[in-house]
Amino acid sequence: MRPTTRLGMLTPSSNTVLEPVIAAMLRDVPDVSCHFSRFRVLQISLGEGSQAQFELEPMLAAAELLADARVHSICWNGTSAGWLGFGQDQRLCAAITERTGIPAHSAVLGFNALFAERGVRRLGLVSPYIEDVQRRIIANYAGLGIETVANERLDIAENFAFAEVPVAIVEAMCRRVAAARPDGIAIYCTNVDGAALAPRLERELGIPIFDSGAVAVWAGLRAAGADMTSFARWGRLFEQK
Repeated sequence: MRPTTRLGMLTPSSNTVLEPVIAAMLRDVPDVSCHFSRFRVLQISLGEGSQAQFELEPMLAAAELLADARVHSICWNGTSAGWLGFGQDQRLCAAITERTGIPAHSAVLGFNALFAERGVRRLGLVSPYIEDVQRRIIANYAGLGIETVANERLDIAENFAFAEVPVAIVEAMCRRVAAARPDGIAIYCTNVDGAALAPRLERELGIPIFDSGAVAVWAGLRAAGADMTSFARWGRLFEQK
């Protein structure tokens, strides 16, 4: 049977986590498929070279290639708007839809929608990023009225290296921020493998765990108007509200 919903994902070129994680999420969901288009992202910092990686035109060119596959939604599966400003993804998604006619969303806009809908006002933040990037993310969420009550970071700038972080380290970071009893914990990087550990930690800690890659799938499914029932085992974010 051919999939009835085709998700399109814009992916950083040096990301090696997204495809295998999303393939695992879709393994038992035969009516959904996912298709990827890359553009160059190598380093994450607040420097001009790093920020230039997220200019709109290369991302729009990658989105146009996804449109050739007649996907039902296009999601920017990255977290750059967390430090560049949420307006970055709002502009990107509007431009994608204008150019392709396809509904567009992003992991960061998905986070923001989930936080608003699930009442997350006290956030636990886990990321591999360097200090000034993490501070910018915290400040941007403060602008939405969301207080980061605990945060952990790894001080890594190379995007490829994020994928080399062992899952056990990500889990330990989540446990430490959980001590502050936030309303939710965000694993904030789509090249960090946190999707599989989230449901188990949720059951143990009693705190929602929002993994970036899983949030992007949620956002893509929502933009496509697809049913999420089959994804319930991947965590609370897929609960129907």
